[in-house]
Amino acid sequence: MTFAAGDLVQLTDPRRKLHTITLEPGAVFHTHRGAVRHDDIIGAPEATVVASSDGTDYLALKPILEDYVLSMGRGAAIIYPKDAASIVGLAGLRFGSRVLEAGAGSGALTLYLLSVVGPQGTVTSYEARPEFADVARRNVTKWFGHEPPNWTLVPEALPAHPVVTGADAVVLDMLEPWECLEAAWHSLAPGGRLVCYVATTTQLSMTVESVRASGRFTEPRSTESLLRTWHLEGLAVRPDHSMNGHTGFLTVCRRLGDGVTLPVRKRRPAPGAYGPSYTGPRPPDVAADAD
Repeated sequence: MTFAAGDLVQLTDPRRKLHTITLEPGAVFHTHRGAVRHDDIIGAPEATVVASSDGTDYLALKPILEDYVLSMGRGAAIIYPKDAASIVGLAGLRFGSRVLEAGAGSGALTLYLLSVVGPQGTVTSYEARPEFADVARRNVTKWFGHEPPNWTLVPEALPAHPVVTGADAVVLDMLEPWECLEAAWHSLAPGGRLVCYVATTTQLSMTVESVRASGRFTEPRSTESLLRTWHLEGLAVRPDHSMNGHTGFLTVCRRLGDGVTLPVRKRRPAPGAYGPSYTGPRPPDVAADAD
């Protein structure tokens, strides 16, 4: 395959820094290592090397989604590929799924959701900050070459009764996802999956205990994904000194059917878990004066 005008191209410099451009006849990509002419790439085969005006070589490839997400423009912080892949799995998404996400940010997770559900599925994204919504729209449109017809971007906060009902999954990426449990419950079909992404342990505790206290979801489960790369050079094979460690916690649960009460847990809480110093929400089976 050869590159053509309108293609997305990933340029990798000698230090492995990624640059993503859209090919335009006569255009020039300027870097601190010289300028790269788009015309030198158009018509060339994929996985070719092109030189900048100062002689620096760049490897030209069509980007995969991971490459694009890591190099695209940002407004809000992104959900990294390792977490996006986990969310797709935890939410049980497949071709044709209907998904609602709140906290679109820069559109990184949105791209993964749209890629998984395909044209037969739908993704509805809420973003409370209009400037972030604009960034998300640009990033999604640039990747697909147009704004997907099965994607709805709503530049406002998630309301208590969203227009989406019967969704297969709801993903909440926000500071206080526990405030949107009512909206998630109304949006999900019975058995639908709720995935919450938070950054800190205090947010994690509040999210989990609010889910339990609501009595409308199954027992929540929380995970964290750590990614460690390796240095590979002859016999010097070892873990890299730096790693992509903590980014966030993922909590997943499923919506109960209307009027259904979750069976009481057989396992007792740890001693002191809900003692006098605990001020958060409590599960229905834990008394307010529990020690």
